[in-house]
Amino acid sequence: MVDFTQARRMMVDSQLRTFDVNDIALLDAMGVVPRERFVLPGREELAYIDQDIPVSEGADRRFMISPMIEARLIQALEIEAGDKVLDVAGGRGYSSAVLSKLGAQVTALESDEALAAAAKANLASVNADQVIVKVGPLDQGCAENAPFNAILINGAVDVRPDHLLRQLQEGGKLVCVQGRGRAAKATLYVRSGDTFGERGLFDAAAPVLSAFQNKPSFIF
Repeated sequence: MVDFTQARRMMVDSQLRTFDVNDIALLDAMGVVPRERFVLPGREELAYIDQDIPVSEGADRRFMISPMIEARLIQALEIEAGDKVLDVAGGRGYSSAVLSKLGAQVTALESDEALAAAAKANLASVNADQVIVKVGPLDQGCAENAPFNAILINGAVDVRPDHLLRQLQEGGKLVCVQGRGRAAKATLYVRSGDTFGERGLFDAAAPVLSAFQNKPSFIF
């Protein structure tokens, strides 16, 4: 039987602190949010491994990003209490629970209705039912709740997420993994007027989200 409290402590000490995660509030949040509640039933023992974990089945599977990558992405957003945050492709709700624990006003966007329903139930179980869960195309964001101080994309993108960038407020930040394989990097965008500064943060890999894949072009 896994001692999940101990597993969380080990995740924080052995995975996060050793990977330049030094934001105390974030370490505290990830040290108390029960990650095992946000995996597929029966896979709780995998919750704290240093890997991406599938949280849905089927052709367009969604994943919970590995703790190290998730933490570094969230840290780059520099969340402050009261910030409006859009959590894109958050699966069964873990990243939204962490963001909520940091004091953010979170809108969680999922394209999969079953995942959105699971996220609502999971978030309620950890007293994070103030998170707003929306269902819709991931690449279109949530214009009705914009503008956002920060946007987190839980996965890799092939193309620049322009619709999401336009939903940032002035000075707002978006973070994601951009690219695939060895070329993939965690990337931070910052809005300045109608332009968006872009900066690579660290080498990273994450499952590519189909909504942000390059579409094949026709050759005549």
